[in-house]
Amino acid sequence: MENRKRLTDMFGSMNNEFFTEKQKGIVKMLRCGELHRINILYGSVRSGKTWITLVVFALWVATLPKDKSFLMCAKTLTSLKRNCLDLLQDLIGEDNFKYSLSAKTGVLFGHKVYLEGANDARSESKIRGMTLQGAYVDEITLIERDFFTMLLSRLSEKDAKLFGSTNPDSPMHWLKKEYIDRENELDIYVEQFAIDDNTFLDEEYVKQIKNEYTGVFYNRFVLGEFAVAEGLVYDFGEDNIVDEIPSNGEYYISIDYGTMNPFSAGLWCVLGDKATRIKEYYYNGREKAAQRTDEDYCDAVEELAKGYNIRQVIVDPSAASFIAALRKRGFTIRKANNDVLDGIRRTAVYLKNGKIKIHRSCTDCIAEFGLYRWDEKASTDTVIKENDHAMDDVRYFVNTVLKNKQKKEYIN
Repeated sequence: MENRKRLTDMFGSMNNEFFTEKQKGIVKMLRCGELHRINILYGSVRSGKTWITLVVFALWVATLPKDKSFLMCAKTLTSLKRNCLDLLQDLIGEDNFKYSLSAKTGVLFGHKVYLEGANDARSESKIRGMTLQGAYVDEITLIERDFFTMLLSRLSEKDAKLFGSTNPDSPMHWLKKEYIDRENELDIYVEQFAIDDNTFLDEEYVKQIKNEYTGVFYNRFVLGEFAVAEGLVYDFGEDNIVDEIPSNGEYYISIDYGTMNPFSAGLWCVLGDKATRIKEYYYNGREKAAQRTDEDYCDAVEELAKGYNIRQVIVDPSAASFIAALRKRGFTIRKANNDVLDGIRRTAVYLKNGKIKIHRSCTDCIAEFGLYRWDEKASTDTVIKENDHAMDDVRYFVNTVLKNKQKKEYIN
């Protein structure tokens, strides 16, 4: 109860050092009883939107009768725990919030809270039939539209409310078109956050984050804007190319498998939290008018690996027969994390901050960096499926191996 009183006292005064000017908007609505049915804070990374939304949600829940039910959700239960549950527990104390991921339930100030992941269109069936007083949604732009629509229909108690925070996406995203842009039509509160709105952050820290993002990712994750993905996917140039090969490190191979489509493999040297693509193998069966077998490609991978102690080979998880053939050759296989947009975003950051370098001899990879483009006709973030095979194997490596070498990330 001490934590609850401390937080309540914090929210009782608007002229204090605890909140940024942007955060004071939703704080004032909580204090004055003016919260809307839908309350969404969107914007940049590290702007303070998530923790203020969580705490306002928690303190609103604390004012309600104990017989009401609530839901907290994210794309996955893992991301819900990482982004929200542990943070909320730190903010208000374990006495006020306990949860069990295995049971998918929690207790918040004595109220039952259901916990759910919403990672595909079928997820809406998980909440069908619920009667809820309130809900918190993390990273709404990653949630399926059908789930969000179903969730709103489940908020059927008197004065039920939804709270959520998110990074922006495309201006064509359903959240932007159907909710944010209809602020004057719906019972909804919307606030945009940029990283500069968080005046508690160290200036050097903010400068570092700004320097790490380019293009559409800068607009979204620094300025906090819904922005169109257009033009080249990556800001790649001479600064990303090296002529020297590191003398030591850990060695990995990343592979995008293709039969008639191009087959691309890159040999990486990892030193600390940085990596250099030092060699590659690239074969276009359609261009050569000659298809190669799994055994042919295994021979090529063995040649690429010659002289190096390969820790792991990262492979497109759909290439089942090829993975089996590689294992017979004695390679340790790791199936690639194939989250396209997350991988692209992370690769863009690592290129910008110098975590990835490409040796000049990797001509096919370098060529694709100059050709890999966003599909500007698509309604969602989509890359054109051309000139993307080396790009895919680079993304597999970054999102499966290199991200785990980083001490800090400013991705979410």
